Amino acid sequence: MILYNGTLYDSSEQDRLLDEMETRVNITLSCKTLPVEKVIDAIDRLGHEIADGKYDALLNSFQPNYNPQYKQLAVQLLSRENLKFKIKTELGSFKFEYRTVPPDGLAPITVKTMPLGVIFHIAAGNMDGLPAFSLAEGLLTGNINILKLPQADNGLSLAIISRLIELEPALTDYIFVFDTPSTDILAMQRMSKLADGICVWGSDSAISAVRSLAPTGAKLIEWGHKLSFCYISGDDFDNNAELTALAEHIASTKQLLCSSCQTIFIDTDNISILHDFCHKFLPMLENAAAKHSHGSIGERAYFTLMRHTEYLEQIIKDGQTGNSEYRGNKCRLIISEDSSLELSPMMCSVLIKRLPKDKIVSELRQKKGFLQTAGLICPPDKRDSFSEIFARCGITRITTAGNMSATFSGESHDGEYPLRRYIRTVNIE
Repeated sequence: MILYNGTLYDSSEQDRLLDEMETRVNITLSCKTLPVEKVIDAIDRLGHEIADGKYDALLNSFQPNYNPQYKQLAVQLLSRENLKFKIKTELGSFKFEYRTVPPDGLAPITVKTMPLGVIFHIAAGNMDGLPAFSLAEGLLTGNINILKLPQADNGLSLAIISRLIELEPALTDYIFVFDTPSTDILAMQRMSKLADGICVWGSDSAISAVRSLAPTGAKLIEWGHKLSFCYISGDDFDNNAELTALAEHIASTKQLLCSSCQTIFIDTDNISILHDFCHKFLPMLENAAAKHSHGSIGERAYFTLMRHTEYLEQIIKDGQTGNSEYRGNKCRLIISEDSSLELSPMMCSVLIKRLPKDKIVSELRQKKGFLQTAGLICPPDKRDSFSEIFARCGITRITTAGNMSATFSGESHDGEYPLRRYIRTVNIE
């Protein structure tokens, strides 16, 4: 389905609607402005409706056994207070018009913040609600938004966005949603040509593909895949609470998010310490995996098949690398000889590696540009020291182990404030 001018159309209408878009966009840019208060009000009202349970049946129909914790987080992020805090944190003085007073008697100029204009959002499907979240950031900065839904989108994004327009009809001219497949290159190019900025979420190959179709001069706003890990310093592993929280994090995210723990690094050179850790951590991970194994029968069958395929592939790989494995019910720990950060087999299959403190920078810098979250378990008196090292080597989020995928009000995304990327500064003499 397509959402265009506040109305739902069949996907077969795509070419006709794209033919009309440039005229419609130019009319909006020439004579309309989207007040940020209207956007905040609509999003806040939507959040209250979600909190009151108005969409519980819809959420269950799109995602059986959805985690109420995610609903609570969404409600929090959609609140008026959090939206205003986000704007203040990310934009600050950028959102105001002001007049400069240069030194040496130079003429002052007026500095005015404006939206980029039109943003083309190409969303990934690894996180429910991500397309709507990306679009909301474009709206908060006053942009016209063209959203291409991911193939894996289950209809929830379109339902949420449609309701947002119902709550605030002024958003009609600023939202266009298409379910165009990524294989329709011609349509993607047509949308790209309408855009002042292209916001793409996804893999390296997806970003490369968008670069190849983006017109010269369009601003590329890339949110690529990242790698995250947990680092444990100390070889006694006495902090059961933090290890249990780490296991909960791994099982609840199934390691599918950029912030999910892929590798657990231990601050040691002694590989026997890794085996000691696995003996202690495996029962914790088993308990968490059993707790978070809900889903439809099709989803459970898919994950079971995926785990078994990865297990067979790992047998072949281990025979070549000397890796050893601790298998549990619906989970496993894989001890690797090397110290490099890499993507795990996921689905509660975690890589366990040695990484002494003095080798952190040299090892992690090999993945520069892909580093995101470090979940840190260590004695309190070592935390500042390790945080400084991780910050210096390129990590953009340093959390406790259980909060690796938690969202915090006012946080940056991959080391940048997104709203700043969706605006431009105009100087007026």
